[in-house]
Amino acid sequence: MTLVDIRIALPLLILAIGAILVLIVGAITKNQRAVIILAIIAALGAGLWSMQTPPVLLAPTLNLSAGGLTSLFTAFFAFLSAAVLVLSHGYNTQRDIRGEEYAATILFTTFGMVALASATDLLILFLGLEAMTFGFYFLAAIDREQNVSGEAGLKYLLMGVLSAAFLAFGIALLYCVVGTLGISGIMQGTLIGTPHNPVALAGWGCIMIGMAFKLSLVPAHLWTPDVYDAAPAPVVAFLSGGSKAAAVLLLLLLLSQADEPAVLRIPLFGMALLSMLVGNLAALRQNRVRRMLAYSSIAQMGYIVLALISYQGDGFAAAAFYAIAYGIMSLAAFGAIGVLEQNGCGANLDDYRGRGFTHPLAAGVLAIAMFSLAGIPPSIGFTGKFIIFASAIRAGEIALAIIGILTAAVSIYYYLRVVTALYLQHKPRSEDGSRENISVFEIAILGLSAALIILVGLFPSQLLDFLKTQL
Repeated sequence: MTLVDIRIALPLLILAIGAILVLIVGAITKNQRAVIILAIIAALGAGLWSMQTPPVLLAPTLNLSAGGLTSLFTAFFAFLSAAVLVLSHGYNTQRDIRGEEYAATILFTTFGMVALASATDLLILFLGLEAMTFGFYFLAAIDREQNVSGEAGLKYLLMGVLSAAFLAFGIALLYCVVGTLGISGIMQGTLIGTPHNPVALAGWGCIMIGMAFKLSLVPAHLWTPDVYDAAPAPVVAFLSGGSKAAAVLLLLLLLSQADEPAVLRIPLFGMALLSMLVGNLAALRQNRVRRMLAYSSIAQMGYIVLALISYQGDGFAAAAFYAIAYGIMSLAAFGAIGVLEQNGCGANLDDYRGRGFTHPLAAGVLAIAMFSLAGIPPSIGFTGKFIIFASAIRAGEIALAIIGILTAAVSIYYYLRVVTALYLQHKPRSEDGSRENISVFEIAILGLSAALIILVGLFPSQLLDFLKTQL
């Protein structure tokens, strides 16, 4: 291993060493605050290092890369994990979720995301993806005081193991056809040529099934409402924003290496169509806010798959942009929900009645997130959807673009139900019985996420132009 290899792998090393130190410090001191601070320092260190320009873009002996797209998503994953750790301290204290393993697992999960972002072959991609998912199995069930948390974690585990089997089998089939695990060789050797090799098509079918689970696409979406409803709110923010962005990045790393990935259009088209329809229609009937956002996430991933289909109209850049945008919106939404739950808010929509008057900061950030998810300007959600639908129209996917626009219009109803409950159904302050309990650090994270929703929505060109040069 050379110094160049170590420089490229340093974000992974920082996260791995940080996770080990967190376990050691937590076991020795039993100080939860020190554990969280150490984990935040490790996450920020990995993110800041990834923003440095490496002398060489490849580490061949490690099958890792450090290009612009890798650096961007590595920084995104690292800063997202740091924000989740900040939001977790008060929430976990209130829910009596203790132990250094929580922060260590956050770092371990981030390690998997960064490994995926840096991979140059399917083996590292698979290992990174499963390391990330394994961490979420644990995090989803970490609230041991609630039986539903363990049940949700078990459902996630069982379906996740099945999806991992499909992914591994699909990779094995592609390897049998091409004889290499390199991403470029796999894509060029299995998606080019007519007729296509049936073994390769079977391999891609297995991979699409596995990825449908990772992205909560219909028909592999059934785990999503239970996990979103039962897991701790900061964990859901990390799961919704981080894991979905990592799965989108995996597809981008694969599809961007193929000159003509049209053979995958039919399964992607079907999953995009069903996800947009089922996700939005199911969300209309939900009275539990977290389950509503779970079904809406299914629809949001459908929009991203629509962008992936529209690669001829700069759809890849649109998909990457919206993956980052959705991560920011998820952090704002579930971060605010976590603060409200710390202050006694329940799970049903009626429990949010009047919270805009009793808990103005958290409710305000949640309202901004709902407006953005609904695609109301000038938010990042509106800009992202506009870019996706414009890409689809340029690529000739007119019918799917129209369906996407119509379902996005339908989604405005259930997102604004939350805003209506917050502000238009007044609840006297005396009914709540307490003032808003929120720390300075939570205020900073929620304020930053809300500011990014507006600022990136107003000025998206720099990020979008950068993504276009990388894809």
